[in-house]
Amino acid sequence: MNLPQPSRRHILLAGAGGLAAAALPGTAHAFDADVVEPDIDGTAQWQAREPQGPIELVGKRPTKIIVHHTVSANTSEVSRAQAHRHAHWVQDLHMDKNGWTDTGYHFLISRGGWITEGRHQSLSTLRGGSDFVLGAHTSGQNDQAIGIANEGAYHDGAQPPRAQWEVLVALCAYVCGKYGIAPSRLYGHKDFGDTLCPGVLHDKLPQLRSEVAASMG
Repeated sequence: MNLPQPSRRHILLAGAGGLAAAALPGTAHAFDADVVEPDIDGTAQWQAREPQGPIELVGKRPTKIIVHHTVSANTSEVSRAQAHRHAHWVQDLHMDKNGWTDTGYHFLISRGGWITEGRHQSLSTLRGGSDFVLGAHTSGQNDQAIGIANEGAYHDGAQPPRAQWEVLVALCAYVCGKYGIAPSRLYGHKDFGDTLCPGVLHDKLPQLRSEVAASMG
């Protein structure tokens, strides 16, 4: 059976609750503002395809986070393997259909609460805290914002699973802490274009901002 591993999520959520000191070695790393690095599977771990061109760095810190949904199936499969399949699905769509260099988003969160790195080098630059990768997720904002996409379709009233929501809070808190982004600067894709994305997640942005701020202390 493909069951989620509670130990990963318990560690991550301890950090999201401000308990950075409780993080176990090798699973999370405490940084400024007592924000814990959530467990993120890098492109090598999910065996991403190589980019079709050079990965560009912006040369500065991002100033905001933009939340998306991928409009994939609202699967009940919550395994790590499903998160990797979803990451492949998004990368193939962006590279083969859109003709982009790589995945457009910086990070993706599965419905089971697993995080995968999207565009190559997004994780290493995030850990560095002083630069970020030029993405392809929001027209006019790609040199200003980190793009985080959530597996699933949330434009018809469906709600994100609890695991996905909690990990979204934890990842946003980590990104805000590393880059000095105020939790008030969390937005949805539709704030910058004519789109339904990220569906109900846009309605939940006030809650997201509040929970991220609380988790950062």
